Amino acid sequence: MSRTESPQNPTARAGRALPQAVAVLVVVLLLLVIVRLPWAGDLGMHAATIERLRHNLLHPGNPLVDADTPSPYYSPWMLVLGLVAKLTGLSVFVVLRIAAVVGLGLLVTGVWQYVRTLSAHRAAPALALLSLVLLWGPALFNWSGFVGLNSLALTVSYPSVFAIGLTFHFWAWLTRALRASEPVAWAHWAALGLLWAVILLSHQFTGVVSSLGALAMVIAARPSREVLLRLAAALALGMLLLGLWPYYDFFSLFSAGADLEAIHKPLYEHLAGHFGFVLLGVAALVLRFRRDRWDPLVLFFALGALMFAAGGLTGHYSWGRALPAALIPAQLAAALEAVTAGRRAVRTGWACVLGAVLAVGAWTQVGTLGYVIPKSALPAPVADKYHTPWVGYHWITPWAKYGDVVMAQTFPARQIPAYGPYTVTPGYPDFFLPDEKQRDAAVSHYFAADTSAAERQAILRKYRVRWVVGSKSLAGPGLKRVTTGPGDQVLYRVV
Repeated sequence: MSRTESPQNPTARAGRALPQAVAVLVVVLLLLVIVRLPWAGDLGMHAATIERLRHNLLHPGNPLVDADTPSPYYSPWMLVLGLVAKLTGLSVFVVLRIAAVVGLGLLVTGVWQYVRTLSAHRAAPALALLSLVLLWGPALFNWSGFVGLNSLALTVSYPSVFAIGLTFHFWAWLTRALRASEPVAWAHWAALGLLWAVILLSHQFTGVVSSLGALAMVIAARPSREVLLRLAAALALGMLLLGLWPYYDFFSLFSAGADLEAIHKPLYEHLAGHFGFVLLGVAALVLRFRRDRWDPLVLFFALGALMFAAGGLTGHYSWGRALPAALIPAQLAAALEAVTAGRRAVRTGWACVLGAVLAVGAWTQVGTLGYVIPKSALPAPVADKYHTPWVGYHWITPWAKYGDVVMAQTFPARQIPAYGPYTVTPGYPDFFLPDEKQRDAAVSHYFAADTSAAERQAILRKYRVRWVVGSKSLAGPGLKRVTTGPGDQVLYRVV
């Protein structure tokens, strides 16, 4: 054991203890966030998915609208959560909290397992976790599948966190199998193939990141022909599961990109603000490349950056969801350089720079504290960075029941199905819904100021609408005002 890692060296002990202590605080913060489960983004979609599976595990139908269509949200993980909800009778929000605890546990242990394949230094896993959640940019960025601290706080119950946690375990097991002195058992490779398919089915974009990382690890290992044969068998088994999955046609998703380009274009905007601190990791990757031309993190970054760049150049902005395939290896490289660089002075200097950048990254995302501490108790500079979560539509539940159809515009349509009702059109793109454009047009026409009462009533009859959520100006024939919610929204009964 080197002097810098000696247990008798106080500086070495402090160097290990500090990142470990901070990492524990981050995990505790996220556990407290789970208690509150702040609502934003896709939470309503995932709650609605569990709600449909609770009522019908075999044929749940569309999770958002009253239509018998498949959905890519019916993944193996959501099927497990739906079964939990059905057997226990717990509310979907309690089940989502359980999902969040499991997802966070998989992420933390997965990072620990994978980083252990890259470095034996005791502080490496903690530094890696801190880099993954804090090494981003000076401007706040939130998106599912991206594990920044604030983004993770909002998405911790999502299937994307479950999938990325499984992905780190997958990479760790794959790396060990590739490095084994003797080819590992066929059963081990079969398990890897099935795990890969579960990741792809659970969150398709994370599955792409998982696949790029696995490809980089295989290239870096330069395996023997026998290992390649077993790897091919694992790949075939995974493809078989993807093809046999009964809840949706996985391979049809490849033709759905055109419907997703517009909503993913922001991934290519404000890159320096959102991801600028990751350049420190890019510098670390350059150093790793100079030491080893076959470094798996370097290859991983190259594959991810290439796919991201190709998406921007060709207008396939949905390919931007592969960006974590470039971010993750850079973030890990930045952490590892602090414990694996050559001389002690170099490691110390790198650790100081990394610590300073992580501190700035933490300040960028310090508003996350607002999810566990009342805003009024936060210092003013911190409170200014806090973003209030969505309120929700629980106020309609005494009247609108499971299976009722509610006429609502996009923002409420992203939340109302979480409580059991359907909406006329989904709040998110749904390429499995054949009449989605007609439904969108019907909702837009219904809420247009110049639409007549007769036209509105015809739309309500066509989609068997029982409730309308809108403004006071909608009041008119065929609608009876029932209650008022936040922001002067009104719930009307269709009569």
